[in-house]
Amino acid sequence: MVGNGPRVAKRSLNACTRCRRQKIKCSGSQPCDGCNKRKLTCIFDDRDQKILVTKGYIDELLQKIANFQQSDLSNPSPLSPEYTEERSPDLKDLNDISDIAKSTSNDHDEFHHELEDPASGLTNPLSTGPPTFMSAENGRTFYLGTSSNWSFTRRVLSLTHERIYQEALPTGALLFDGTTYDLGWDGLRRPQDPEIAAVPTFDHALYLINAVKFRCGQLYHLFDENDFMRNLHEFYAGSQPNATASLWYIHFLLILAFGKGFVQHKLQGNRPAGAEFFVKALQLLPDVSILHQEPIESIEIFCCVALYLQALDCRSSAHNYIGQAMRMAMAEGLHTQMPIEYLGESFVQRCRKIWWTVYILDREMTSLMGLPQSLNDDHVNALLPTFPGSRQKTAGIDMQIKLSRIIAEINSSVYAIDGRLNRNFLLRTKAALANIARLADELRVSFPLHLERSMNGVSRTSAYLHLLYHQCIVLATRPLLFCFLKIRFESPENCSDALHNSRSVRNLIQMCMESSQQMISILRSLQSEGLLETFLPFDLESIFVSTVVLLMGPAIDIRWNYPMWLEKAYAIFEEIIENGNLIAKFRRSELQLLDELLSCFPDDQPRCLSAPVSFPNDVLNPPAGPLASSFPPSTHALSHGMLSDPGVTMENAGAFTRGLTTAQIMAVADSIESIDTEWMSNAMIEHSIW
Repeated sequence: MVGNGPRVAKRSLNACTRCRRQKIKCSGSQPCDGCNKRKLTCIFDDRDQKILVTKGYIDELLQKIANFQQSDLSNPSPLSPEYTEERSPDLKDLNDISDIAKSTSNDHDEFHHELEDPASGLTNPLSTGPPTFMSAENGRTFYLGTSSNWSFTRRVLSLTHERIYQEALPTGALLFDGTTYDLGWDGLRRPQDPEIAAVPTFDHALYLINAVKFRCGQLYHLFDENDFMRNLHEFYAGSQPNATASLWYIHFLLILAFGKGFVQHKLQGNRPAGAEFFVKALQLLPDVSILHQEPIESIEIFCCVALYLQALDCRSSAHNYIGQAMRMAMAEGLHTQMPIEYLGESFVQRCRKIWWTVYILDREMTSLMGLPQSLNDDHVNALLPTFPGSRQKTAGIDMQIKLSRIIAEINSSVYAIDGRLNRNFLLRTKAALANIARLADELRVSFPLHLERSMNGVSRTSAYLHLLYHQCIVLATRPLLFCFLKIRFESPENCSDALHNSRSVRNLIQMCMESSQQMISILRSLQSEGLLETFLPFDLESIFVSTVVLLMGPAIDIRWNYPMWLEKAYAIFEEIIENGNLIAKFRRSELQLLDELLSCFPDDQPRCLSAPVSFPNDVLNPPAGPLASSFPPSTHALSHGMLSDPGVTMENAGAFTRGLTTAQIMAVADSIESIDTEWMSNAMIEHSIW
C-alpha cells in the first residue's frame, strides 16, 4: 500500500550551464529557479544533457564493441582502400558509442555519489588551497598554521585590511614569533665556561620554588620534589663542591627563572623576568648526546625550557624543545606500561608524570603552532600517575589528556591539510562537537567552577580545564566565522539571508560566541581572586581567542554584538599588561587594529591608505594616539544599518551562558543534517571562500 507521506523531490537530470559549473542543484526548468531568482541568463547545453539508460543496455553496447574488436583482430590486413573507407565510419561510430557508454556509466556513479555526499565540495577555508606564509619586516618568513590562534588573527586582519584598503596588510603592524622580549644573549656558547649566575639566598629560593609549585604543580610536572629538594639542601649546605657543573644546577636555574617570572612584575626594558637565570641555564646546557646519559632529568629540563620559551612567545623554539623531550621520552620507553616490579615504584611514578606532561605540552604547543600532531595515540599505553591522598590530581591529568586528544582530533579532521580529510566540513565539525560533548558533564561534576558563589573561591585547576574545554569548541566552530566574514565582505546584502537559510549553522556560530563569553567569565573570576596567570601564556591565549571571536561577530550580524563582554575582556588585558606582560600589550594593539578596520566597514568604495597602518613597536614608550589608548567597548557594529532588525534576538541566544551541557552541545551537533552541508557548500562555492 502506498504511503501518504510527502514525496521526495527527485534531482533534475538536466542542469543549466551555471548550475553545472557551480555544482549546485538545478530545477531543470527554462529558465531554472536559481537563474530566475538572480535574474541571470539561463543557458542549457544539449551536449551536456544527461540521459538515463538501463545498465543492461550499456553492457550490451560494450559487449558488441568487444565482439567487433575481437573479430577485427582475427582478420587483420590486407584490406583494400575501399574496404578501409567502408569500415572506418563503423569503427568511429562504435568508438563514440563506447565513450558515451563509459561517460554515461561514470555520470551515473557520480550522480549517486553526489546524492550520498551533498557536501562533497565543501572544505575548511583556513586549511584549503596553497599554504599561507607571511614575511616580517626583517625578511623572515613565517608559515601560517591552519589551527593556530596567531595565524587565525593574521588571516582575519589581512582579509579585513585588503577589503578596506585594497592592499596587503603592512607587516609592521604585526607581532611575530620571538620579537617581543630580548634575552640579552646572541645564542652562542663560548668556548670558555660562562660566568656563574648569582643565586638568591636559601629562603628566597624556597619562596620562588613554592611559587612555581603553586602556579605549575597542579598542571605540569617540571621537577621531582624529593630529588630536587634533597639536592637543593646539599647545594646550600656546600656539601657538593662541583654542584654548578651538574644537570641539577641547570634545572635549578630554570626553576628560579620561572619563580622570578611569577613574582616579579616590573620589567627592566624588554628583558623578561628571570632571564638572567634562563640564559645561564642554556649556556651551561650540554649537547643532546651528553644529556642522554641522564635522560629523566634532561626531559624535565627540556619541558622547563619549552614552557619558558612559550611564555616569551617564542613558539617555534618552544615547539622544538618539547619535540626533543618527546623523542627522548619515547627512546626511554616512558610511553609504555613500565614494569614497577623491575624499575621500582618511585621511578615509574616519576616517569609517568614526566610522560604525560610532555604529551600534554606537545599537543598544546603543536596546536598553537597550527601543525599536524607527530604522535599516534595507538602507540601510547602509559598509565596515569597516582598521587597519595589526591585522587583529584590524577583526575585532572586524565581530563587534560582527554582535552588534548580532542584538540588533536579537531586539528586532523576539521583542519586537515588541503581538505583531504574534511570533504564533509560540517559533518566533521558535528563529529568533533559530539566528542567534546561527551566530556561536558564529567568536567562539570568533577571540576565545578562555582562562579556564581561568593563564599567559595575558584579552583585554578578547574578554571584551566574549563578554559581549555571552551577553546576546543571555538577551535571547531570558528572556521564558520571566517566563512561568513568573507561572505559579509563579498555580498553584504545577502549575508543576513544566508545566515537564516540554515538554523544549524547559525547555532554553531552562536555556540562559538557563547564559549568565548564563558572564557571571559572564567578569567574575570580568576581576576577577582588574584589568580589570573600573567606569565604563563595560556590565560592570555584564552582572552585573545575569545576577544577576536567577539569582534568578528557583529561584523557578520548585529545581533552578535556584545559590548559588555568586550569591556570585560579589555579589563583582563589591562591587568595582564600591568603585571609586566609585553606580549599582552602587543596582542591588545592587534585587536584594536582589527576593531578599527572592522569599524570602516561597510563602505561603498574602498578607502585610500593615507598613512601606514601600524602600532608602535616600542611598547615601552608608546606615542600618544588612538592606537596607544586603552580599549573602549566596541561599538562599530552599531553602524551596520543594512543588517536585519537588531531588536530581533538570535534563536537560542544566551542558551549557553551558564555553561554548555552534554545535552545542549549534542542538540546543536545533531541538528546538522545533509541539507545544511549542501547549503553551506553552495554558499562557499558562490562566494569563492577558498
